[in-house]
Amino acid sequence: MQFTEFKDQTVLITGAASGIGLAQTRAFLAQGARVIAVDRQDLPAQIGDNAAVNWQQADVRDAAALTSAIQAGMAALGTPQIVCNTAGKLDGYQPTLATDLAAWQDILATDLTSQYLVTNATLPAMLAQHHGVFVNMASIAGLVAGGGGAAYTAAKHAIIGYTKQLDLDYAAKGIRANCIAPGAIDTPMNAADFAGDGKMAQWVAEQTPAKRWAQPEEVADLTLFLASRHAAYLHGTVVPIDGGWLEK
Repeated sequence: MQFTEFKDQTVLITGAASGIGLAQTRAFLAQGARVIAVDRQDLPAQIGDNAAVNWQQADVRDAAALTSAIQAGMAALGTPQIVCNTAGKLDGYQPTLATDLAAWQDILATDLTSQYLVTNATLPAMLAQHHGVFVNMASIAGLVAGGGGAAYTAAKHAIIGYTKQLDLDYAAKGIRANCIAPGAIDTPMNAADFAGDGKMAQWVAEQTPAKRWAQPEEVADLTLFLASRHAAYLHGTVVPIDGGWLEK
């Protein structure tokens, strides 16, 4: 899949060290883009010492550190044309009575508030250039119950609402915002499903109409399309990539 328009563009990606974020980083680099990559983990070997990558190590739950990292990345590579709010974590599928306040706040800070912080740190510069694309990471848990616990499901539903409002407020000023809603994606975040005898992963595949888990590169390919001019009339949408899970 080739999108020559991304050559020399700047893309900001959170959660860039693993899973979908890493796949997105590699996909945009392959298109000739520059990437401001933000993650609390170390620079992954799959990226290595790449001059097109500005690696910023920051915890997305830390507002000051995250904002500082974004500012440093923009100083190095310029205003991003594309922002991928990808960082996130699961909540162990815990119901509300098993979710204490600290756990609730941790999930919302990681999955939801980080997107607000990244958006507000990058949006003014995007508005100044009259162009910007946000690809926010939701989940099938943002559309139905059962894809996570109480905190994760609440956060992912909120991301969809936030994305729609973001697009509505700024679409006329050159901004586009859309969501991706992944289902079963084989990433480190879902490693627990593959642990031991892998029965949980097998059950998920059996319950998915496509009868398999997806690879993070498949989500990265969808990201390229949503960020491209080919999706210029897609505004405030939620695009599931779930092997048919939601059709059941």
